[in-house]
Amino acid sequence: MKIIDRYLLKTYLITFTSVFVILFFIFILQTVWLFISELAGKDLDIVMIFKFLAFASPKLVPMVLPLTVLLSSIMTFGDLAENYEFAAMKSAGISFQRTLKMLSFFIVLLSLCAFFFANNVIPYAEYKFTNFRKNLAQVKPALAIAENQFSTIGDINIKVNKKTGEKGEFLEGVTIHKKSPSGEGAKTVIKAKNGVLISSEESNLLQLVLKDGYYYEDVTPKNFQDRDKVPFAKANFRTYNINIDLSKLNKTDENATPISASYMLSLSELKYSLDSVSTAYNKEVISVSDNMYNRFGFQNGYVIDSLLPKKTKVVDLLKLFNTNDEKSKVLEIALSDVNSSVQNIDMNNLMLMARRKDINEHWLCIYDKFVIGLASILMFFIGAPLGAIIRKGGLGLPIVFAMVIFISFHFINSFTRRMASEGEISPFFGNWTSTLVLLPLAIYLTKVAVEDNGGINFDWLTEPFRILYAKISKLNKEE
Repeated sequence: MKIIDRYLLKTYLITFTSVFVILFFIFILQTVWLFISELAGKDLDIVMIFKFLAFASPKLVPMVLPLTVLLSSIMTFGDLAENYEFAAMKSAGISFQRTLKMLSFFIVLLSLCAFFFANNVIPYAEYKFTNFRKNLAQVKPALAIAENQFSTIGDINIKVNKKTGEKGEFLEGVTIHKKSPSGEGAKTVIKAKNGVLISSEESNLLQLVLKDGYYYEDVTPKNFQDRDKVPFAKANFRTYNINIDLSKLNKTDENATPISASYMLSLSELKYSLDSVSTAYNKEVISVSDNMYNRFGFQNGYVIDSLLPKKTKVVDLLKLFNTNDEKSKVLEIALSDVNSSVQNIDMNNLMLMARRKDINEHWLCIYDKFVIGLASILMFFIGAPLGAIIRKGGLGLPIVFAMVIFISFHFINSFTRRMASEGEISPFFGNWTSTLVLLPLAIYLTKVAVEDNGGINFDWLTEPFRILYAKISKLNKEE
């Protein structure tokens, strides 16, 4: 490796490492904020918090890596241009293309590593992350219950005064408000002096054994006149058992986007699963078509490949009846049959759309394995020439350009992926539209930087800030 290559690579790696650490820390904080309800107030030890973050971290790399490449490229090449190091290289006969040689090799190698990471590490981490959240209650069920405050678990709100024991399984001063199935609020109150949480890693149920307490429940009479009397039932107990579904302990927001199982599969597993899902979808389409045609009496009188019915003779059924009552009954039966058929078609359509969405998610996950690496290459060939053109290093203007470009890339990618998931566009364009949109920009900026003809001038953007800074500095000196 020549001295110039070693110098450029060292300079770039220092900036790349610093930017990656900073951005990764910012995204980690965002992850902690998203799952703060699962972490705060549950007496999690350092080891469990570290595992939680370790399993959640790998899925942040597809977001952090392209942004890091873009920002570090702008900063590195902008700093070299600002300090006239590029001018010194050109005077020594080293062209801009030559300066990109070693760094391009590094970015390609980084992209290959990113593909390996996306294909192996991220699916495994996603699987461990999902299971960790699911099994957290089985390992330490008391984590779901905080002292001296109400904690929601499924259809009950529970409050305990004190937790003891190695896993916090012994409870003192238990108060439970049980929600009504009709959604009319908490009509049942259970209070007990003591309680014990019993769980097993092999079981999906958490058993809460309460001792020495009473059970209070509002009774809703069927007669409305009796409801004004507000009747209730009350009973004392020595032992009372409550079974709680563990799957409800770490229940996420219902409005949040669910994590598809396809995100936990490698490329080979995705291809195998996609083949199975596609085969099942095709069979379902044929089955629904068979049922619909048989429902209308065609009896397989259609071409399977095109699913189009053969020509049949149309008969006016109303001419077979003489009275208006008979014709009216026939029309009512026909209308009822049509409405039933429309409902059946709507149900089948929803079912097929769900299966089709699953197929689209598989394709999107397959393309995601490649997008992270190619996006990094694209960001390098946008950031490197852009830094050489604007000739500004540091954390000022480069961050502005990097955020504008990356936010545009991320917005286009998120928008088109959502459209592809819903079947509005193909999964291929759903994943690659953002790359195809920014590719001409990368080619143009590289061409301008290579030709070094000053095709882009950003002085109009930076000059007002420079003048404002100069005036402020002058006023401070006068004071």
